[in-house]
Amino acid sequence: MKRIALSTLSVALLAAAGAAHAQSSVTLYGVIDESIQWAHNTVDANGNNANLFGLYAGNISGDRWGLKGTEDLGGGLKAIFQLENGFDLNTGAAGQGGRMFGRQAFVGLTHDQYGTVTLGRQYDPLVDMVQPLTADNYFGSTFTTPGDIDNNDNSSRTNNAIKYVSPVLSGFQFEGMYALGGVAGATGSGQTWAAAATYGIGSFNIAAGYFRADNSSSFADRSTSAWSTVSTSGAVFDNQITEGFQTAKSLGIASVAAQYVAGPFTFGVRYSNVQFKPDAYSTALNPGFASTERYNIAAGFLGYQVTPAMLLGLGYTYTHGAGNVSNTYHQVSIGADYNLSKRTDLYALAAYQHANGTQLNADGTTSTAGAAIGSYGYNSASSSQELVSLGIRHKF
Repeated sequence: MKRIALSTLSVALLAAAGAAHAQSSVTLYGVIDESIQWAHNTVDANGNNANLFGLYAGNISGDRWGLKGTEDLGGGLKAIFQLENGFDLNTGAAGQGGRMFGRQAFVGLTHDQYGTVTLGRQYDPLVDMVQPLTADNYFGSTFTTPGDIDNNDNSSRTNNAIKYVSPVLSGFQFEGMYALGGVAGATGSGQTWAAAATYGIGSFNIAAGYFRADNSSSFADRSTSAWSTVSTSGAVFDNQITEGFQTAKSLGIASVAAQYVAGPFTFGVRYSNVQFKPDAYSTALNPGFASTERYNIAAGFLGYQVTPAMLLGLGYTYTHGAGNVSNTYHQVSIGADYNLSKRTDLYALAAYQHANGTQLNADGTTSTAGAAIGSYGYNSASSSQELVSLGIRHKF
């Protein structure tokens, strides 16, 4: 009888384990994106313009691998997590400053009726809701803002973030996020908060949101540390357009985008207002940064689905800065993407940008505005820059 009882118990335990396993899942996924790229008027080691020709990884989609999973807790409630590593395919180096899971790292709870709460390193609500309606969603940085100053190309992630995403209610969905600075005695130092909402009906979708990131409230931090080490958000100061504003007290981004699909055509428009606000620390560290610098960005794109496998795109982006310096950037972009299968595609991208006006340098001086396409980080000592990419992307 003992043997029978033990056998019955073992079968019951195995069945229970099987049932629990069936209610949970972990998925390994990734993207590998590689291109041959040519860029004209790119600053070389001697500060002169030169042609750049080489391989560029993560062109339309940043190279990554990740793990994501769910566990059914019953009653419609699930535990979720996601860990995502970015890397450079050509060197094998980790992306996002060498972080192991620099693209995303969060855990949380989700419920079909009440929404989702997640905690960790995450994308902000504008990236989640506004960016998918823009040309960057289809063709990447070649179609985005000069220097990616409004984070349209997802240059920034947010640490220590608490995020809530609502369920979809009659086509409407909203999202809110707050990231704690974690500084003793200075709750607001380095904090980030953002909110966005989206609405879709038929072939029309619209989304809007606001993002605000604060720098450290310590002068010592401001003078010796990069923004990304003292703020919960890694802001966009890796190019000549914004390098003079990296001592800013705060960065604010307001964005709205709309998209309409008519047969094989997709029409999209967007607008962003970016503000780099100074304080006494900002001006002490950079005397040229004495007032709020504002950038207004207006863009439109047209997508044409030639066949189920082939998409063509045309985009224009206008950017104007005013405040401490005044500058204007005009950019025209074209792209083609061809799917060889559900997981592999070939693409061709090109952009031309022209700049005029002046730009503020990190040392407080000003100089003639130079072109800088997208978030590639290619500064130019010229008023114009051109870029062409031919690539392959594989998803797994």
